[in-house]
Amino acid sequence: MKQKFDPKKNYETSRKKIGYVVRKEATQPDYDRIGFKSGLEVHQQLLTDKKLFCHCPAGIYNKSEDYDAEVIRHMRPTLSELGEYDGTALMEFKTKKEIIYRLKHETTCTYEVDDTPPFPVNNEALDISIEISLLSKLNIVGEVHITRKQYLDGSIPTGFQRTAIIGVEGEIALKNKKIRLIQLSLEEDSCREISDVGHVRTFKTDRLGMPLIETVTYPECLNPDEVMEACDYIRFLNRSTGKVRTGIGAGREDVNVSCRGGSRVEIKGVSHTKWIPELTHIECFRQWALLAIRDELKTRIKAPEKWQLKHEYLKFHSFGFNYEPLVSSKKSGNRILAINLPHFKGILSHFTQPGKVFADELIHRLKVIACLERPNMAHSEDFEQVISAKDFNQIREMFKAGDNDAQLIIWGPDVDLVTALETIEERCLMALEGVPNETRKSFEDGTTIFERVLPGADRMYPDTDSAPIPLTEERIKSLGKNLPEDIIDRYNKMKKWNIPEDTYTFILKKNLFPLIEHIVNEIHVDPVFVGTFLGHTMKYVEGHYNSSTEFSYNVIFSLFNFLKEQKLDFEIAKIMIAEIYEHPKMEFESVLTTINFKRHTETDILTKIPFLKEKFDSIRISNKNEDAIDWIMGQLRNSAVGNISMSTLAKEVKKSLGNL
Repeated sequence: MKQKFDPKKNYETSRKKIGYVVRKEATQPDYDRIGFKSGLEVHQQLLTDKKLFCHCPAGIYNKSEDYDAEVIRHMRPTLSELGEYDGTALMEFKTKKEIIYRLKHETTCTYEVDDTPPFPVNNEALDISIEISLLSKLNIVGEVHITRKQYLDGSIPTGFQRTAIIGVEGEIALKNKKIRLIQLSLEEDSCREISDVGHVRTFKTDRLGMPLIETVTYPECLNPDEVMEACDYIRFLNRSTGKVRTGIGAGREDVNVSCRGGSRVEIKGVSHTKWIPELTHIECFRQWALLAIRDELKTRIKAPEKWQLKHEYLKFHSFGFNYEPLVSSKKSGNRILAINLPHFKGILSHFTQPGKVFADELIHRLKVIACLERPNMAHSEDFEQVISAKDFNQIREMFKAGDNDAQLIIWGPDVDLVTALETIEERCLMALEGVPNETRKSFEDGTTIFERVLPGADRMYPDTDSAPIPLTEERIKSLGKNLPEDIIDRYNKMKKWNIPEDTYTFILKKNLFPLIEHIVNEIHVDPVFVGTFLGHTMKYVEGHYNSSTEFSYNVIFSLFNFLKEQKLDFEIAKIMIAEIYEHPKMEFESVLTTINFKRHTETDILTKIPFLKEKFDSIRISNKNEDAIDWIMGQLRNSAVGNISMSTLAKEVKKSLGNL
């Protein structure tokens, strides 16, 4: 008797076959086995008043529904000088997208819709990019040449981005290795996407044209943690200048990943560094799974060039369809298309990512290229069958399908189904070759979906509207005079000071190392206390309180200085800082009043110890001195904090108990 095919079992079997392991259990040998390799393109907005090639203000944002005008454009491919079309341009053209740009007069001008030539480059942005290039140990170019880089997803109205290489061949020093840098470029930022539904994609232009740097590494990260460490290093280095923007969207990463035998896949616009390890781990194994699919298909399909899918339009009432999306599509006047994929049985439910299978590769391309909103496909290997076995058997009979074939059902407008059919056939043929080059969109759980075809290598060409900019030795030397310390030097200094390592990310991300040095050198506070105050207490406060006005970290230096002058113990700063964060302009004396602080002498506090010792003896149920110490310290803490150090108090309590 023939055994019934089980898609869930096939998913689990294929997952085990490729040797997938969850990231927390993965070791370096696991990554070596699949040939993990990754590099970065780290983007960072620069803190300038104006945009890069016009005089519009930078850093002013508006809400999606707040705009003064709309511009509508459509993407059409053109032949290159070699008589060829760019693959990405062709893909975007297939989508038949209508691109809508929402403009705000305050932040947009005619330059950004290519009706005005570019102004001279923003020299402030150029200087910052040179400084960061020097920090990255890059070789500064002798002459800056502005080029145009094709941008075909509609995020730049002109269809291209002006960009310029500033430095080449540098390096960054991680804890255990160095990562080489290919280059640093200065470029203009793109629009922010509002929505992408059906054939309409909408952007707002407030961010468009803002100065941005892109730091590109060689693919020398050999495990996911190295990728995150390299990304953090570059971001911390950028922030150490104090001349870059911070906040959501100000820094974004494109992460390039490949496995042995795979292809470069770009995970686009990763806005949270903490996502990187899971994203790169899963992407590398996704490629490894696609290679396993390729190898399986090669054993089944001896002549790939002859492989073809079959398709038939279905009459709705000839089947027992009750799947709601199919019913709704029928009511909308759309059509239903059945597809037979020869030799693809078991491929559709083959593991690719946690919770995802090869069929998802088709589903997401149908959304992006054919503009069929999800759910847009049902197939013969769905985990939860939405089409009955009877209907699929009828479809198999219609195609005279073989035992090793798989079937799909898609639905939508006629014109989109034509594109959908081409998209499915194209992706299935790609499966016979291995891993397609593409850019993918990231999610917090570490999975990704198809976003677009990876642009070709010939997407850049000279900008004839912009003259070359010579960089003199004097200018470069002047910009290199007052560079901040290298990040690795700051890391080593904090390690030498014994500041807990779990504070480093927050300190470096917020560029608080100079503040630590200032407090340690000028006020002579213990570095461990300052580091934990910033990396633990301050981090907690920022996550749990809201500041009524713009909070400046400089107030922390003033706070410690005030406590020293008032001869108060620095421990009280941990209680004061929440109030200061919420009300940055409040006087420190008023803060002390608000938290009900009262000044006491050491003698006042220490004379209470014998009484508390006697009280504890009368109620104690434990014979351990440690419990007595904890109880007495707890009774004295409120009056002691700020008046006497906790270490001194603990020593005196222990002494009173004969526990020296």
